[in-house]
Order: sequence, then structure tokens, then C-alpha cells
Amino acid sequence: MRTIGSPELCRRGRNDIYSELRVFAPLRENFRRPKSVKVKPTAKRISIAVILVIALLAPCGQAQERVRLRISSATKTLGYGPLWIASRMGFFAKQNLDVDLVVIRASDVGIQALAGGSLEIAGSASDAPIAAIEKGLDLVIVGGIINGLTQSIMAAKKFKTYADLRGATLGAISLTSGVTFALRQVLKAKGLEYPRDYKLLVIGGTPQTYAALVAGSIDAAALSLPVNYAAEEQGFNEIGRFIDVIPNYQLAALSTHRSWAEKNRPVLVRVMRAMAQTMRWIHQNKEPAVDFLAKEMNLKRDHARRGWEFYASTKMWHPDGDLNVDGLQVVTQIYWDQTQAKGAAPSAAKYVDQSYLREALK
Repeated sequence: MRTIGSPELCRRGRNDIYSELRVFAPLRENFRRPKSVKVKPTAKRISIAVILVIALLAPCGQAQERVRLRISSATKTLGYGPLWIASRMGFFAKQNLDVDLVVIRASDVGIQALAGGSLEIAGSASDAPIAAIEKGLDLVIVGGIINGLTQSIMAAKKFKTYADLRGATLGAISLTSGVTFALRQVLKAKGLEYPRDYKLLVIGGTPQTYAALVAGSIDAAALSLPVNYAAEEQGFNEIGRFIDVIPNYQLAALSTHRSWAEKNRPVLVRVMRAMAQTMRWIHQNKEPAVDFLAKEMNLKRDHARRGWEFYASTKMWHPDGDLNVDGLQVVTQIYWDQTQAKGAAPSAAKYVDQSYLREALK
């Protein structure tokens, strides 16, 4: 049975909706007759016709209950920009979602907040929910945010190569998860093991580690694009790009409680629809997107523009908000290796449910 405001009716065009009213076609013709022609339809038929027209042509969102949600972002940087655009520019609101978007630095802390019931959805590095699921928590990854690695290792002037980083202190958002998770793998590929060859100092996300680098509190840091551009302009050296070592990766994702998702499926579908619409708007509206991101993230416009061009051209912002499942498999394998877990790494499908996004895209 179709209901008022149902997705089936909402997806149909105005002409299709009028076809529902064929039985009232004579009545519509009567309304278009000259005033001199008297028409006396029954009050009942008029009432039914008016109710149907209003119901069928009403905006779909009006039939949806307004829901308040708490969603986290691991940091406020360009890469997580789609969450801020969805929140600030009304994409969540169009789905009748009242979203409280909060920054919870360090992805493992954000996942703890999700597990503890302080959030409905967490935006975090994808390794964090994987680790939580392996520890027995009932979580699931439902969509992508950043579908690749955009970081560069930027270092003080005396450091020019990976080998020079031996004995150095690097800033990090945490000791294990998030960008640090990938950083350790990149350095390992270059012959540097933690903690034998370098130190990690927990400072915060890219804005905080960049400030520490400029202040001389650390020797090097993994900075997300486009902050690495600012570091270059300040005279810091680019040691290397993560993507050159790990070309396929799922850096950041949206996750939630599996049980909450199942119980609140229509709500989660609306969240994913808002994210898909946000991603499409970003891809289709370069200049407005760059303007928003430059202002919201406090970036030079040229840096925001170069960042948009990189994220859009590489599809690290997926046009539909989807995941890079192959990249998530790489994350899974690295997690398995770093934790020295027994047996072969499981399929990334274990941690994912893309059905909510698929339904949102219908």
C-alpha cells in the first residue's frame, strides 16, 4: 500500500501523479469552464479531489518525522568537509534531520562515544570501527567520507628523506588509529619501525600538528591536503606522500550501531541520502563548494581550490558517498598485521552494510 509522502510517490513526476486523479478529470475540466457555466459537483467529490491533490503534491519531507541525531567528525579539515556542508548548507535539514555535528578528535575516542551511546553515527578513520568490531562491539560501516590517503609527511628543513627521520619526533592524532595507523605503515615500508626508530607525540589533528610543527615542538607531521601546501610555503620539506606508498585505502567512514541501524532504517536511509546529495553538489558546484570550504575551514581560497580539485578528480570524495571496499580491505590487512592477529585477515565485507546507501539512491 502506498502512503502519502512515500518514497514511491515522491519519486514520480507531476504528470504521473495527475494520472492518479483520472477519475476526477471531468471535475478538473469543470473548474476550467467559463463562469457562465454552472457546475454543481457534490461537496464530497470536491473534498476528495482537493485532499488528493494536496496529499499527492505535498513535499515529501512534510510526511517525515523530524529526527534529532548526534554525528561526530574526527577533525574539522577539508577531507571531512562533506559533513560540514551537509550540516551547514541544509542537506540534513532537507531530509528532516536535526543534526548536532561535533568534533571528537582521535577516531578511537569517537568510536568509544558511539559505543557508549553518546552518538548515533561516528565519522572516523575506518580502522577504528574495524578494531571495535573485532573486540565484539555491534558496529557497522555504512558509508564513505574520505576514500583514500591525502596526507604528506612534512618536516623541518634539516629533514629531507625518510632516513633522516630516524630519531625524530612526529606529531600524531593518536598512537594507534586514524592517520597514525597509516603513518606507521608508510614509515615501516621505508624501513622505520615504531617505537625503535622514531617517537610519536599525541597532539591532535592536522590543524594542531601543523601549529606544533611551525612552533618547533615536533620535527615532522603527517598533514592532510591542503594544509601541506601551507607548510611548503613556510619552508617545510615534503618527505613523501602517503598515496605513493599506499595507493588504495579507505581513510574515513561513517559507522553506527548495527542494531540501531536496523531499528531506525528509514532514518539512516535519510542520512545516507543527505550525504549522497551533498557529495553530488560538491562535485557539480566547484566554485560555491570552494568558497564554503575556504571560509568554514579557514583556508586560503587557492588552497581550498587545489584541495577540491584533488579530492574531486581522484574521487576521494565519492560522488554518491559510497565506500572504497577494496581500500577497506587494505585497511583490514594492515590492521591484522599491526595487531599480529592470528589467521588470515577477514573480508572487509564483514564490517560493512551498504544497503542503506543503496536504498537512498533509488
